[in-house]
Amino acid sequence: MSLRGHLAALGVVVACLSVACAPGRGSTQVPTINLEVVSWWTSGSEQRALTVLFDAYRAAHPGVTVTNGAVAGGGGSNAQVVLAQRLLSGNPPDVWQTFPAGSLRAYVDQGQVADVSELYGQGGLAAALPAVIRDGLTIDGKQYGVPTSAHRGNMLFYNIALLAKAGVPAPGAGYSPPTFLADLGKLDKAGVTPLCLGAKDPFTTTALFENTLLGVVGADGWRRIGADRFDWNSDSVSEALRQFGQILDYADPQAAALTWDAATKKLAGGECAFETMNDSAFGELVNAGAVDGQTFGEVPYPGTDGIYLAVVDTFVRARQPGNARNASDFLAVLGAPDTQLAFSKAKGSVPIRTDVDVSSLTPYQRSAAAALRNGTVLWSIVHGEAMRPQFQQGFYDAVGTYVRSRNAKAFRTTLTDAMGRQAPAK
Repeated sequence: MSLRGHLAALGVVVACLSVACAPGRGSTQVPTINLEVVSWWTSGSEQRALTVLFDAYRAAHPGVTVTNGAVAGGGGSNAQVVLAQRLLSGNPPDVWQTFPAGSLRAYVDQGQVADVSELYGQGGLAAALPAVIRDGLTIDGKQYGVPTSAHRGNMLFYNIALLAKAGVPAPGAGYSPPTFLADLGKLDKAGVTPLCLGAKDPFTTTALFENTLLGVVGADGWRRIGADRFDWNSDSVSEALRQFGQILDYADPQAAALTWDAATKKLAGGECAFETMNDSAFGELVNAGAVDGQTFGEVPYPGTDGIYLAVVDTFVRARQPGNARNASDFLAVLGAPDTQLAFSKAKGSVPIRTDVDVSSLTPYQRSAAAALRNGTVLWSIVHGEAMRPQFQQGFYDAVGTYVRSRNAKAFRTTLTDAMGRQAPAK
């Protein structure tokens, strides 16, 4: 199913008002021996990271059988369809993966997920989270999910040997959009595929535009988007679309057949030079045998230095799961400092908790942790954090329209139509 389809399905869940959609009330946490966890982690590095979570839970609760309900599909495109269907039928998994802020609120507004505020009083979790992250998990004064770690969405990865082959200097601080475009042209002339792209997963192309737009409008513009005070008819949007179209012209001709992790493997193998991805790509590059600083490098996406576009994988508990106690215990394990550190080592992410010692992580991860703790943290539209699902769907549709038409007016019409159907979250 298309991304439009999965977001539409999620919208049905949010809009659903029938008795069949409503979870039961008054759950008592009776001991059971089972736990089902639904996620979309199926790539090599993702499976290793998910195993870290399961192993940590099993070590603390050895009598419980964990069912891995992972559904393949980068960014959760397929998992969210499965979730929507199960929620509509009144058969939710015990625990499932989502994102904070906009995506989380959609579930909370429909009463599908449990208040887990008690977990924030354990082990100093509440005090250890950056304020912006804690706020994204808090609705009406209550917390509704526990994060595993954070990924930086506005990253650009590159293959060192291919850049050298084309005479392109390795990018560093202050790498600008014009320089990036010029470097893509140099790579193309040198016979190198300039840009890796796993367009089979729709979120990758939309994330490319998201990062390009962020590089043009900056943090202040991004905040206006989130507050629904942004002018989508502005010159800055035209400039972002112009850059986006030029960048797309340098994309791998095989992009439509590649998932995000397949595209990342091509970067690792020297088949294409640049890739913009959240730093899930870092974990996948390392998993593929690439070595940071030797075979690949990374830099904030052009124009976004000092900004941390947060992609925060979060797990929630069904309001009325069959295994409520086990679900709560699983979330408690996720929030533990040792679990967050071990998970990040496998995933390429960084612990959300600011009290975790990150000195054992790679130099890149340490720099990402510093950016999260000290930089400007913003939410991603692509991953459903900055906006509600209805606007997120419109954003995907508008980008898809532009990819097909290269028409800025068509982009704006598609997006404003979506905004008319459902205003963004404020």
